[in-house]
Amino acid sequence: MSEEANKKNYSADSIQALEGMEHVRMRPSMYIGDVGVRGLHHLVYEVVDNSIDEAMGGHCDSISVIINEDNSITTRDNGRGIPVDLHKKEGVSALEVVMTKIGAGGKFDKDSYKVSGGLHGVGVSCVNALSDHLTATVFRDGVIWQQEYERGKALYPVKRIGETEDRGTEVTFHPDNTIFTQTIEYSYETLANRMRELSFLNKGVTISITDKRQKDEKGEYVGETFFSNEGLKEFVKFLDGNRESLIQGVIAMEGEKNDIPVEVAMIYNTSYTENLHSYVNNINTHEGGTHLSGFRRGLTSTLKKYADASGMLDKLKFEIQGDDFREGLTAIVSVKVSEPQFEGQTKTKLGNREVSAAVSQAVSEMLTDYLEEHPDDAKTIVQKVILAAQARHAASKAREMVQRKNVMSGGGLPGKLSDCSEQDPEKCEIFLVEGDSAGGTAKMGRDRNFQAILPLRGKILNVEKAMQHKVFENEEIKNMYTALGVTIGTEEDSKALNLDKLRYHKVVIMCDADVDGSHIETLILTFFFRYMRELVENGHIYIATPPLYLVKKGQKKRYAWSDKERDEIADSYSGGVSIQRYKGLGEMNAEQLWDTTMNPEFRTLRQITIDNATETDRVFSMLMGDEVPPRREFIEKNAVYANIDT
Repeated sequence: MSEEANKKNYSADSIQALEGMEHVRMRPSMYIGDVGVRGLHHLVYEVVDNSIDEAMGGHCDSISVIINEDNSITTRDNGRGIPVDLHKKEGVSALEVVMTKIGAGGKFDKDSYKVSGGLHGVGVSCVNALSDHLTATVFRDGVIWQQEYERGKALYPVKRIGETEDRGTEVTFHPDNTIFTQTIEYSYETLANRMRELSFLNKGVTISITDKRQKDEKGEYVGETFFSNEGLKEFVKFLDGNRESLIQGVIAMEGEKNDIPVEVAMIYNTSYTENLHSYVNNINTHEGGTHLSGFRRGLTSTLKKYADASGMLDKLKFEIQGDDFREGLTAIVSVKVSEPQFEGQTKTKLGNREVSAAVSQAVSEMLTDYLEEHPDDAKTIVQKVILAAQARHAASKAREMVQRKNVMSGGGLPGKLSDCSEQDPEKCEIFLVEGDSAGGTAKMGRDRNFQAILPLRGKILNVEKAMQHKVFENEEIKNMYTALGVTIGTEEDSKALNLDKLRYHKVVIMCDADVDGSHIETLILTFFFRYMRELVENGHIYIATPPLYLVKKGQKKRYAWSDKERDEIADSYSGGVSIQRYKGLGEMNAEQLWDTTMNPEFRTLRQITIDNATETDRVFSMLMGDEVPPRREFIEKNAVYANIDT
């Protein structure tokens, strides 16, 4: 169908209203997940998804996002523009239907959108309902049309406000602070990371982001423009930029299998971790699904066939398993599916069976060609697989030691663990405390009914640079597995977790408020991200925030968590104050530690979440990997936010 015909067919009749939007404001979490920071940013993604849908249909190649000074957001694209003609069924402009009816959108009409990201159609109307003000401006057929809304209700009928040679849609919205009571302040970094990701997933589309709240040293607004010529090939290079490559180039393919567009890019590095990222219609399916299982099957069968034929496996005394082929692998799988079936409400696991065969076939053909054309790389990959198999064999013995020690397998709890008396995991929390001294203070200060203490000796192993069996042999890591009660390892995935026996639903990392403490926190978080990611994804991991200062004047005393707070308290006491700087947890007595850091009534815990799995992977590999220059650059760039203890 020609673009001209497409334009004509994309009219008011393409818009189908499925249901009302009356209770979006009453139950916002049903539509955007939550009304915290994540839900706030989700509003932007929903609006940008509409523009990406236009790009995926070949109607748009430029998208801009602006964070305005008042934390309102403006998005603009050069697509066809939302239709403005009369919607026969609703009796108002199609633009008003799209903006005020939940489930109204061209993406339910297959002639308008063959593939779409925002599949439930709640997108922009949901954003409208949760904004105290929204302005939609359409540039279409030489005319500029506009309509404004307050909390989802139109203030006036769609009106013509001028003429134009441009085309596209512009939406400006301001989140309603009666809904988003925690904050309406957008994170530039969070939005920029998502825009970068979208540019890699949609090559040839220019996506820019500008932050009008801050200027750089030249006096210009902070901003970036993202554009990718090679798509996933560039994406995988970007993700693996902090790791040492094992092979010369990126193994990649793009094409259609069984009418399903499939794009894959992968590279091997010298690390011991596996990093697989999957997308369906630009949605990050962090729980995987049929496309990821298809990738694994295609990779394993093709590499095993090649390795067997090469004779390199002849001296190996045990079978190679699936995850041996994925050690040191970074890969991205992106598929476009016209009617995807997602398991659950979160769009995180693909269920379409037909996709598995399509991806498996595509990967098999891609790898077969590459291995034949690059014999040196092929030999290097097989050697890596053999080393991984040998390490896994050693790791399985170490893992068995962990399992034997596990309380649920009949072993004993770690000797250093001071457990709590409560048996319900939902009510229990465990503090992972830096050092025996602080651990002793925490034991005395805790509420032993529901709080357990596990002291960790010094800095735990950096799992980013360690082979798997070394991880499982590490005493502190064994103690964490055993205390938490989780079991590890299946035949398909040696790092798979079973959380059925998880003994605490709050795992709190409690370290000194200094540089060493931050390093230990990062080491522990790296371990959880690489080996217990489900705990992070399920919201079980927290970081405690002990105070930095105690400010006293006579009998009066207050704690401060920052230099600014310290100065404000000191000023409020009008001179004659003494200030104690806490160098570590051990400098507080048990009562002080309870009052400031452990008492649920007064403490502040920072919950660890993963907003963007690919960016999190990149940052951990940079901070904890072998490459020094990118780490130095990151620290220099972010040093302004660090509290360096000199």
